[in-house]
Amino acid sequence: MKLPRSFPSASSIAIALSLILGGSILGAPAQADNPPRKIFSGWIPYYSIRTSLPAAINNADLIQEVMPFWYTLKYNGTTKLSVVTDLYKPANPSIPMEQTLTSLRNAGFTIIPTITDGTVENMLASLMAKPASRTQIVKAITDLVISNNFDGIDLDFEGFAFVDSNKTWPKTAPVWTAFVKELSVSLHAQKKLLSVSTPYLFDPTEKSKGYYVYAWAAIAPHIDRLRIMTYDYSVSRPGPIGPLAWAEKTVKYAVSVMPASKVYLGVAGYGRDWVTAVTGVCPSNVASVIKPGAKAATFVMRDAQNLAATYGVVPTYNQQFGEMTFTYQKSYNGTTAGGLSTSCTATRVAWYQDAQGYTARASLVEKYRLGGLAAWTIGMEEPLALEGVRNIAKSIAPDKVIASLTIETATVNFGRPITLNALLTIKDKSPLMNVAVRIEGKSPGETEWRLLANATTDNEGKISKQILLGKATSVRVYSEGTWERSAGLSNESAVLIKRGLIISAPASVKSGESFQITGSLRPRTPGASLILESLVAGKWIAVGKSVVTDSLGNFSLPVPAQPRGAITLRVTAAADALYPVNISPQFSVLVRSTLPPKLIK
Repeated sequence: MKLPRSFPSASSIAIALSLILGGSILGAPAQADNPPRKIFSGWIPYYSIRTSLPAAINNADLIQEVMPFWYTLKYNGTTKLSVVTDLYKPANPSIPMEQTLTSLRNAGFTIIPTITDGTVENMLASLMAKPASRTQIVKAITDLVISNNFDGIDLDFEGFAFVDSNKTWPKTAPVWTAFVKELSVSLHAQKKLLSVSTPYLFDPTEKSKGYYVYAWAAIAPHIDRLRIMTYDYSVSRPGPIGPLAWAEKTVKYAVSVMPASKVYLGVAGYGRDWVTAVTGVCPSNVASVIKPGAKAATFVMRDAQNLAATYGVVPTYNQQFGEMTFTYQKSYNGTTAGGLSTSCTATRVAWYQDAQGYTARASLVEKYRLGGLAAWTIGMEEPLALEGVRNIAKSIAPDKVIASLTIETATVNFGRPITLNALLTIKDKSPLMNVAVRIEGKSPGETEWRLLANATTDNEGKISKQILLGKATSVRVYSEGTWERSAGLSNESAVLIKRGLIISAPASVKSGESFQITGSLRPRTPGASLILESLVAGKWIAVGKSVVTDSLGNFSLPVPAQPRGAITLRVTAAADALYPVNISPQFSVLVRSTLPPKLIK
């Protein structure tokens, strides 16, 4: 990810974002009977919001997650602390980050921002080697994720590969692994994702190992995503950006050490353009860059056809590399350093990935059942580049799982089980047999679904399960998605639990003396409100004030002295967020002058 950065004006970004939020420049994502598998992901840099954001939203049917390229890690020498530095806000003063995040969230994207290594040579490896400073970095990153409610973080620490000497790699690899493990524990405790983006690695038993400092096999158990930067194959010399065979070789190694679903294959939205030969004497203002061996120029894929057409050439597709290339001549006129007129003609060679190249790489996603593609960057691609990806994604779309749930009763007494029945099929009504299912519940005031029970579908795709609930709960069934089928999520069914109300009252009492009605609630609930009522002339009248249960769910309702005769009473437990109102059966107490020795319960 080392392309030159170009910064559009703040006003142009603001206009573009306002149009995006207003919906005036974006068509709705393509809809189809067979929606595509969401295999495309990519980076959204802080300096190209006006192109990357609309491109992402306009292809939301194909994109599950995005990586806002907005942060870098720096070391503060004064405080001796590592800090996560925000790159977005200084570059986009007129567009609040919250607006951009709202657009991404409204599109349904998983948001996993990227942090780069902004420290000096060997600094980050040194910090990771010390437990205290390693933990401090973990906390800084975790705090960023939590405070912004991101879905996770993506680490793009390229300094190990391209700034530090490769002689440091044997020492860096284990401290990098320790850091990834510690960060993984911290993020996973908050149910957040850890993504890692690195250059390529090969099988370590082979002569060419790649950037082995990133220790894929060691970090595999701790990460949720691996995004392989399978581009920048040719930088100093003309050649393909990321040839297919080279990309496939590193993918083979990745899927040998971790589940293929974690692996994302990098695709380039840019091309490079090298000078290979020069005739004549170039003007002094370009002489240092227009010469063989000079640094290549870069261009974005969407401009490639126009660049070729400008010089009257037609790009050709290289089947072996899976990329487009063209050669052209460009003349430069001007003056020498001495002021004399001069000109030169440069032969230039360009390489880039186009729609065919993206389709070829999407085919690798299908072949190896990868998590998907990762584009540097979203918005660089030509208009048709994602159509080939979309066609592949449709052909490998998982079967949609349809799950339905029924429960025998919506209200049940505490302590009695409920029976739930569920059916899981795919779209054509074929049953899903022998599929593991989670029965999940969520009660009022809870934000997360919790596991209630596990079950497995039978040969007809059905489950029947008895479960005990202790409070009002919405219940659903859920099955994990696989490569072949989507996740299954049923309707939600609400179940009310009627509390047990146990009452102890005397059969008779002496007139003129007060007495107590005692009891308890099941489940034992502190702070529940109860009131005693008496039946008078056909109406229930409150006797005294309401009381609340103690820490064990017990209560005591005082009854003032009563005249001789029989009184009819009942106890009512008030409804709350977890339980409906519960009224006891009515009971009688005989009030007379002599207190009998026996009490009833």
